[in-house]
Amino acid sequence: MTDYRVEARRVDHHGSLAIAKEAEVVLDTDMAGQLDAMNPVELLLASLASCILKGTERVIPMLHFDLRGVEVSLRGVRHDRPPKIITIRYEITVDTDETDARLALLHKNLQRFGTIYNTLAGTTDLSGTIRRKLC
Repeated sequence: MTDYRVEARRVDHHGSLAIAKEAEVVLDTDMAGQLDAMNPVELLLASLASCILKGTERVIPMLHFDLRGVEVSLRGVRHDRPPKIITIRYEITVDTDETDARLALLHKNLQRFGTIYNTLAGTTDLSGTIRRKLC
């Protein structure tokens, strides 16, 4: 088992700060919103994007998958009562010359072995696609 730790504190009525290892992330905790920081839902989506990108780095050597770049676009839909994220949709765009079958294999591995992916998939309607970047 792996243990993760994050500390967070209120800075002022506009925002807060999260700290893990030597990294700091400014949090939007202002009730009016804060344009230069992510709110909790955006952080959740960023966490999923990070999981997908880190998973890509983990599996490309094992699959001998050749890529020049990868991008993830996400959209979450929030239900108001009770407040929760009910759907998350994503699109992974890969800059590669690999075949469609190899793209599908990459996607399958990202879905199967992603910690955040699997956590969210167990509680939210989570789905997405993978596609080749158009020139």
